[in-house]
Amino acid sequence: MIPLPSFSSRFRRTVQLGIRSLWLHRLRSLLTVLGIVFGVCSVIAMLAIGEGASYEAQQQIKNLGSQNILLKSVKPAEEEKVSNRQQNNFALEYGLKQDDIRRIRDTIPGIELVVPARVIRDYVWNITHRVDAEIVGTLPNHPATRNQSVAQGRFFNDLEMDAASPVCVLGHDVALKLFPAEEALGRDVRVGLNYYRVIGIMEPRARSAASEASIDGPAANAALGRLYIPLETARRRFGEILSRRRGGTYEAEKVALHEITVRVSRPETVIAISEVVKDILARHHTRKDYEVVVPLELLRRAERTKQIFNLVLGSIAAISLLVGGIGIMNIMLANVTERTREIGIRRALGARRKDIITQFLVESVLLSGSGGLIGVALGIAIPFAVSALAHMKVIITPWSPIAAFTLSAMVGILFGIYPARRAAALDPVEALRHE
Repeated sequence: MIPLPSFSSRFRRTVQLGIRSLWLHRLRSLLTVLGIVFGVCSVIAMLAIGEGASYEAQQQIKNLGSQNILLKSVKPAEEEKVSNRQQNNFALEYGLKQDDIRRIRDTIPGIELVVPARVIRDYVWNITHRVDAEIVGTLPNHPATRNQSVAQGRFFNDLEMDAASPVCVLGHDVALKLFPAEEALGRDVRVGLNYYRVIGIMEPRARSAASEASIDGPAANAALGRLYIPLETARRRFGEILSRRRGGTYEAEKVALHEITVRVSRPETVIAISEVVKDILARHHTRKDYEVVVPLELLRRAERTKQIFNLVLGSIAAISLLVGGIGIMNIMLANVTERTREIGIRRALGARRKDIITQFLVESVLLSGSGGLIGVALGIAIPFAVSALAHMKVIITPWSPIAAFTLSAMVGILFGIYPARRAAALDPVEALRHE
């Protein structure tokens, strides 16, 4: 008695027959799998780019401090500017004041730090090198509240603060522009008619429009670097009224403080305290000349945006895979019609219906699986190319290639079932008569 072949040998033979059948029509097979290739490639590449963009956005928000509440002075509307200048001798007065700090400290428990800052936009000079920058007058603990650190040298201390010392700490980009080929520490830079000794350089960091927003708004100063000086030095050197003459225009503003960073002792109370801060400011400011930014709210919003973005990308990929699946079903139905006589011969020689179903399912999965593998390779390569050419951060999560390939294999099974069942349902006698 002749022994029956084992399951593994039968399956191996089925796979070999499937590969041979697809290879006979290789151009048609290649065109069929393109839908799967583009679907898998797009989901991996778009998720990697989206994940990188989301990571950078979240890092920028985290740099603001998840326990911080940021208060910013905001210029009033144009009609308010005219009225204000008429009453205040052409100097526009608006924004945050020292009284706001006192009220916040005295009335709200759970406040750990309150760090004010004045921000003056001006040119910073090193002989012939010039940078349009923001001069930030602040306290010595400013870096701690913004999760920053000094890369070289040090930040100014309380003694230099009290003495209004002419010292400064350069932002990383400002230092590169002012001192492109020499050491900046210990050198002097000039702002207006005053000189400042460089005692430190901040570490490089991703720039966030929200974190850099000040007197001219996020869009206007997104490309500006910063120079940090003691707050007392800024008060004595620049005075109460800040004037600026550029491009034939003259502006005079009276702003006590441009920024106030409030650090809360416990993260779970940030939202509640921010609401109290908003209420205090609303009661003591006759017009909305301030803005309250809560990084924790921004972070939650960014995470929600990421979820929506991933859902949209998943939908796009699902549509691409659906189109690829329809292509596979179409080619497999054509195969059934072309191979009707072959099916009849196999059935006459003893092949069972499940053998025919297995044969066509294997071919369908081979098409979708090969398309999935090519798509995974392209999906991994494209984000690295984008990162190299566009200098964008991309993050390929381990689950995205696995999920994309699994979906492609499932598409092959789902869209191959109907053609396989149709092939198995053919009457052997009618199939043998087919020409």
